[in-house]
Amino acid sequence: MNILLLGSGGREHALAWKLAQSPSVEKFYASPGNPGIAHHAECVKLDVSDHAEVILFCGHNDIDLVVIGPEAPLVDGLAESLRTADIFVFGPDKAPAQLEGSKGFTKDLCARADIPTAGYIRATNQADALAALDRFSIPVVIKADGLAAGKGVIIAETREQAEDAVAMMFDGGFGDAGAEVVIEEFLSGEEASFFAITDGKNVIPFGSAQDHKRVGEGDVGPNTGGMGAYSPAPVLTPALQKQVMEQIIQPTVDTLAAEGTAYSGVLFAGLMLTDTGPQLIEYNARFGDPECQVLMMRLQSDLAAIMMATAKGELDQISPPEFDRQSALTVVMAAKGYPGAPEKGGQIQNLAGAEHEGAKVFHAGTAEVDGKLVANGGRVLNVTALGNTTTEAQTTAYTAVDQIEFDSGFCRRDIGWREVAREKVG
Repeated sequence: MNILLLGSGGREHALAWKLAQSPSVEKFYASPGNPGIAHHAECVKLDVSDHAEVILFCGHNDIDLVVIGPEAPLVDGLAESLRTADIFVFGPDKAPAQLEGSKGFTKDLCARADIPTAGYIRATNQADALAALDRFSIPVVIKADGLAAGKGVIIAETREQAEDAVAMMFDGGFGDAGAEVVIEEFLSGEEASFFAITDGKNVIPFGSAQDHKRVGEGDVGPNTGGMGAYSPAPVLTPALQKQVMEQIIQPTVDTLAAEGTAYSGVLFAGLMLTDTGPQLIEYNARFGDPECQVLMMRLQSDLAAIMMATAKGELDQISPPEFDRQSALTVVMAAKGYPGAPEKGGQIQNLAGAEHEGAKVFHAGTAEVDGKLVANGGRVLNVTALGNTTTEAQTTAYTAVDQIEFDSGFCRRDIGWREVAREKVG
């Protein structure tokens, strides 16, 4: 089959790497791609906001399947436009993609479907939001309703911080994403991520992971798009995964289908494992970044076949996905200044040496300038490794990190710390 992959980050490099391994893939395009993706696919320039341009490209190049990596084109309805043009696509239509596009949409769906989640209030203006704070104890969670590149969540430890967060969001601190806010009760527990693939009717589990959102070691500092991850997440036991499927994932898929907005693609559930059981924090309508990188390192099945079966509504006709029993861990190397304004242009060298250490380096925010590889974003590289344990994967990943020459970059040195600590005890 001929495939078009849309996106340019580490998630898309991991998807490209895995898709290129499929024996069914003949011609493989990516737009816009990045220097890493270019090793697997022919990179082309397309304006994904111009749906007609994407459809025209697919027609001219006999594209059998379009894989949409990032969330913005999904929320913009690109998948729906492609389906209308009779092009198979992996990713949900515009309406169900609001699971990620609007946090309020997801919370309301949880209320309708009796899905366990934190108590909440939606507010469309600052006065109402400030008044709503009286109904919550401290700490409290303030979320920009729309897409904010994974950064639109603030955990306020004091009433003053909560009021400042509300004011910042309505003053445009997260752009249009903060035109509405969702105020939630704070949940205590350990966070984990669970993935499922669905064609709108059939649903299959697709692994677990744990992300590290805060920029600083020990989980301190502002939220980021993710500074590293590992998979699987043993804290999500088989019993808990079954509970998540029955109480969170399946009701979501069933409710959307019943309401005429069937969801097709990957469902990424961010969970809080509380004393009373798993509760949904948020949904993403695409693979996580950097969770995708560790999932793809472990996936042993044919990703292209899984995605096409999903797009055709034939997920019940393929074997369940198989994953390596080993652990995978990825370390994000970011540019100095991230998650604020990153320092771009820093030269990167010796990726080959890093991969000789048994790791795979996925490009996230890189560019080639005058024949040199340079940083071109906040999160720049994802150094990913396998190991028999999380501890082994961590050791291999950081050994590879230390081979990379990237003077204007930095990383956390404690990715996987929770599971490493549990492995030492147990």
